[in-house]
Amino acid sequence: MSRHVCTRWAFDLGTWTPTLPQLTQAVAAIQPEERTRLMKFHFIDDFLSSLIGRLLMRKYVSVCTSTAYHQVQFARDVRGKPYWVRGQSESPPLSFNVSHQGRLVLLAGITTSAPVDDTDTADNEATDFGIGTDVMKIEYGGGKSLSDFFRLMKGKFSAQEWSYIGRPQHNEPAQLKAFMRHWCLKEAYVKELGVGITVDLEKISFSVDTTHSLVGAVSPLIGTTLRCNDKPMDNWHFEEHLLEEKYCAAIAFRNCLPQDHGRFEMLRFDELIAKSADAAELDSSLVAYCKEALLKPHKSDR
Repeated sequence: MSRHVCTRWAFDLGTWTPTLPQLTQAVAAIQPEERTRLMKFHFIDDFLSSLIGRLLMRKYVSVCTSTAYHQVQFARDVRGKPYWVRGQSESPPLSFNVSHQGRLVLLAGITTSAPVDDTDTADNEATDFGIGTDVMKIEYGGGKSLSDFFRLMKGKFSAQEWSYIGRPQHNEPAQLKAFMRHWCLKEAYVKELGVGITVDLEKISFSVDTTHSLVGAVSPLIGTTLRCNDKPMDNWHFEEHLLEEKYCAAIAFRNCLPQDHGRFEMLRFDELIAKSADAAELDSSLVAYCKEALLKPHKSDR
């Protein structure tokens, strides 16, 4: 299996309180139909998380393909998953995925190191690869006890997974962390497939890497394996990350291996934006749009 170039970016919303000019500049960079989608969010937290995700995607495609930032175009497939509209580009194939929860927004992307010759793809191996990612905040505030919550979720995990989550040496915080690790892995896997959490999750069974505890000093762990319907899925590889004490993340690689197992790189807002020549002449309707967005309430648990 060939190795591919992997990009791992993260953005901490807790470090950014957008000004009106910043928000207007960011909104101007995305496509009109995406602005319509964003405005449907009730909370400003979700609005900003999704906006940053779109900026991460735009930066990633622009960097990987040498396409001008403002010329990058996205569309959505029948399941609503965004993809890059390649057009006539001769750039190498790529795959990317974004995820957000709480303060963090992530992008994981994968691409080959050189353009693929179409005459060499009879078996489709060179272009048939993909990536999915997910991030979870390691906390529980559902109102019920953790044991009651686990009972409600019983059908979402295999017996082997529950055995690991409920290991005798795991206190409640350790059980919750183990639960979130498994949930992250399942989400990353089904997001790459593009099917969402609509499959029989009990049949998707992970054996997490137990060579080390998932702590920042050894993140990422790379020894996690997957069985579907009790069949080893040897064409899939996984990374588990601890981004900080309360956030775990997973990356699922299908038919590809990253050249290195690096950590997520935290980006600043100014690194996500490419200045436009007409930035000073932004449409007044965009300014009005952003003023309306900034009136949206914050979630109480931010």
